Amino acid sequence: MKTLTKEDQEAITPAMALNLLEEGNKRFVSNLKINRNLLQQANETSDGQHPFAIILSCIDSRTSAELIFDQGLGDIFSVRIAGNIINEDILGSMEFGCKLAGAKIIVVLGHTRCGAIKGACDHVEMGNLTSLLTKIRPAVDDEHTTKENRNSQNGEFVEKVSAINVNRSVKSITERSPILKEMLENNQISIVGANHDITTGRVTFYP
Repeated sequence: MKTLTKEDQEAITPAMALNLLEEGNKRFVSNLKINRNLLQQANETSDGQHPFAIILSCIDSRTSAELIFDQGLGDIFSVRIAGNIINEDILGSMEFGCKLAGAKIIVVLGHTRCGAIKGACDHVEMGNLTSLLTKIRPAVDDEHTTKENRNSQNGEFVEKVSAINVNRSVKSITERSPILKEMLENNQISIVGANHDITTGRVTFYP
């Protein structure tokens, strides 16, 4: 598989970037991963990188963006934090990745059975985790369809909160970053939410 060059990256549109991720996930689900020489890619990217996408995902060990989208070294920026939340450091990283390094799409990737989402649903408080889960709590409060058993034992409730949390993060990116908002309005990038099913490996992109 060819290592991305600056010319390759510049030729990719936001729509093409989404398609590359969709096709990569199809390969992953079908166990038809592209054969790559990763050592060669490491050498070819040693003087510069030209990723086409930024993936903000959870730290969950089953949600490795490079694997589930079947991408190689130099193809994507992978940002990982429990609950795929947004903060200033992550926004700054995204601004670097898009404005300075040329990425064409930002994906906020949630996943099924997320421990951080469950923790927020259960109002868990523990050390520094308390502050992180506080950032997810608004998604719990925004879920109005579930009247009873609003806790981690209710799997349907957890998945609804997870989807809301992803959409809140997507919205937060443009609300808190004028740089990324301008790039989005100028069709230089796209910003989408998605969900990774840890059982099947399939990624579903939200409209």
